[in-house]
Amino acid sequence: MLSTGEMLGRSVRTGMVGCPVCRREFRIAKGIIDFRSGERQAVADGTVPAAGPPLPAPHILQALLDLSGPGGIVALVGRAARYGEGLAELMAGIHFVGVNGPVDLVELPVLSLAVAPDQIPLRDASARGVVVGADAAHGPWLGEAVRVLLRGRRLVIEGEHADPPGVTRRAAGDGLWVGEKA
Repeated sequence: MLSTGEMLGRSVRTGMVGCPVCRREFRIAKGIIDFRSGERQAVADGTVPAAGPPLPAPHILQALLDLSGPGGIVALVGRAARYGEGLAELMAGIHFVGVNGPVDLVELPVLSLAVAPDQIPLRDASARGVVVGADAAHGPWLGEAVRVLLRGRRLVIEGEHADPPGVTRRAAGDGLWVGEKA
């Protein structure tokens, strides 16, 4: 179920979306879906700050994700949601989903934004790639990244010392860890 308030083109800026599985309703404000259950805070106050190590250039991240051709979704968790716009310029036809990104991010036609307490709001094995920011590079979020990643696809983590189960390490260095789901 989707109830729209304000729309900008095809994007819903305000409204409500209902989950057919859990039957709960979630608010959309400023183009961001808020999946925090039962909380009535402003969407922006649940997102993470932009601070952290410098972000690599989008073309480096594109190469690490090893994606060719359009289609599908790439999940960007935490401060990694900042990569959405730059990657979209290099990777036409792929949709990006930013989860718990920095407060100053703005939804774009190629970048959907969500705030979630502990899950990436995607189906199991549905993402062609996942990038996890340093602020989310720990237990539950790494498990979620592996859950939504398709087999044989790449996971990039800001932080060289990650080792999520179910992912084979391909490279680590310059503040990044890259693996492939087994």
